[in-house]
Amino acid sequence: MRAFIALLLLSLLPDAALAACRQALALGLDVSGSVDSREYRLQLDGLATALESPRVAARLLELPDAPVALAIYEWSGPDFQSLILPWTEITTAATLAQITALLRNHPRSAAPPTTALGTAMLTGYALLEQRPDCWIRTLDISGDGEANTGPRPQTVPDPPAGVTVNALVIGVYGAEIGDLRQAEIKQLRAYFESNVIRGDGAFTESALGFDAYAEAMERKLLRELKSMLLGQLAPKP
Repeated sequence: MRAFIALLLLSLLPDAALAACRQALALGLDVSGSVDSREYRLQLDGLATALESPRVAARLLELPDAPVALAIYEWSGPDFQSLILPWTEITTAATLAQITALLRNHPRSAAPPTTALGTAMLTGYALLEQRPDCWIRTLDISGDGEANTGPRPQTVPDPPAGVTVNALVIGVYGAEIGDLRQAEIKQLRAYFESNVIRGDGAFTESALGFDAYAEAMERKLLRELKSMLLGQLAPKP
């Protein structure tokens, strides 16, 4: 019913509105030295699992005439910002399946051990500048540690107008460390909330280790991929 109402409203919009995408979502994945080979696969496979979950897939495919555009990149040091998926509009289940297959088969490249979180934010900004046609623009940064090289997040300028920056914070301690695991992720989440997230409605989600990454990413995507409200169905003047 919700999709039917949205499609009915879209039919009343001018052709220029129909030509736009409803949301541009750039996903930045941390592949710095703190992420080992097992965690790397858990992150990429976890993103694929989250994208193809029934509830997330339903929101991605809800309005094929005003699709979500997705871009995915990896980041570590200031000179390592690698695009996995260029801007791709998700208009069909087949397109979504191609994206998840790409993620599951993507090999790891050698990356510096450092964590250039500020550079990762600037990379996401640049990607979103390529999609001014999208009604909503969201940068989604995953990370398991604080910046230790490059521009610090707190010195990075605010994003382009209308862009929201969210974060998925990943705890790195094992379950055997007990309460330290919760304390570590609480501290890291506070760091991201103070220095990284920006814009209206910005938020952080957390995963207690890479084993919990898929579930955390699904929760975050469901918050980011909001169904279009009446006021969001047309581009802002």
